[in-house]
Amino acid sequence: MLYAQVHLTLPAWVHDVVDPADVFVSDEDKVALAIELSRRNIEARSGGPFGAAVFGPDHRVIAAGVNRVVPQTTSLAHAENMAYMLAQQRLQTPRLNDVLAPVTLATSSQPCCQCYGATIWAGIDRLLIGARSEDVMELTEFDEGPLPADWIGELERRGIAVSRDLLRDQARAVLRAYGESGGERY
Repeated sequence: MLYAQVHLTLPAWVHDVVDPADVFVSDEDKVALAIELSRRNIEARSGGPFGAAVFGPDHRVIAAGVNRVVPQTTSLAHAENMAYMLAQQRLQTPRLNDVLAPVTLATSSQPCCQCYGATIWAGIDRLLIGARSEDVMELTEFDEGPLPADWIGELERRGIAVSRDLLRDQARAVLRAYGESGGERY
């Protein structure tokens, strides 16, 4: 028999970190939440060192995500993808900005090649990034995969504004802690 459904979940502790009533006005506040999610994910040993959150125009969290690749046994369970899928389910649309705009994704680290592609189709207007992919590859054993040479320009041509290096040092600290701990795959 073939599997006919997929069931992905976030760890229960996410509800203790993310209050849907909280307002995250600044870009730094949004990225700080993504970094906190990444930090908590490695501390709880519930996934890799990546966190992301989707925000609506009211600066409230629509959905959050953390890396769940190993616990959920799927290479698609990256933090950005988890946040996108949960936001899409909550808003009942595959393109988030078709029903709400502007939509912002804040992520602890630059999207890998997989999440880059998902970002193009998810329907976001703004992408906020903490650490760079070179930080991820320097401090951990993760391979971020290939991106177009002008990946920021490609996103901006598609209407997605990109801001990076927001709280980069804090995001790097989480990656460093993960890498120094042996980079367990959980």
